[in-house]
Amino acid sequence: MIQAAQVASKFTLFTHHAKTFPNLVTALRNSMLRTGVFKDEKTAEEQVIQVLNFDIHLIKDFRGRRYIERITECIPVENKNEYTFDHRKEKTLEGKLDKFMDNATHYFTKITDRETYRYVNILEHIDDGYVITNKISDTNLMEMRNNMDDSDIEAFDKFVADNWHVKIKDGYEGVVPLDEPTNTKTATKSRTTRKTKA
Repeated sequence: MIQAAQVASKFTLFTHHAKTFPNLVTALRNSMLRTGVFKDEKTAEEQVIQVLNFDIHLIKDFRGRRYIERITECIPVENKNEYTFDHRKEKTLEGKLDKFMDNATHYFTKITDRETYRYVNILEHIDDGYVITNKISDTNLMEMRNNMDDSDIEAFDKFVADNWHVKIKDGYEGVVPLDEPTNTKTATKSRTTRKTKA
């Protein structure tokens, strides 16, 4: 399933029984390790998070009602180069050793405790309604818009502007903020209390 999602498909749908998003990533990562293709946990996890864009989590409550509890977005964490060459500017051996230790600390942190992803809830079921809690990442906003027809794009652009005050440029040119609304209180209130009955 992970391999199919990485190539030759616009999207992949599948079901799971994990209770939390981190549990889902761990379960899929462990399944990939059991196949024997991967030996390293981080490498297997990176493959998983490349295909997990959104998790739509359904729940069945004690009354027997089944509904969407939350929609979560998975955002891969980019591996940035934080090393410096400041040791060349140092005049003393002690200063050079300090800069070396800083770089060594960055290196070992990346190797042993590097986060490969973060996740945010985009939509949550609260008080019998749905509340938009976080903005979708710019990358996924552009991908979504580029796979819509003209009628969907118009409605999507309005939704994005109303809720997050941003505009998606055509193609992959980026996401830019709209001009600040004149009445900030009204705009904030409508954005945070928007609800739809389940």
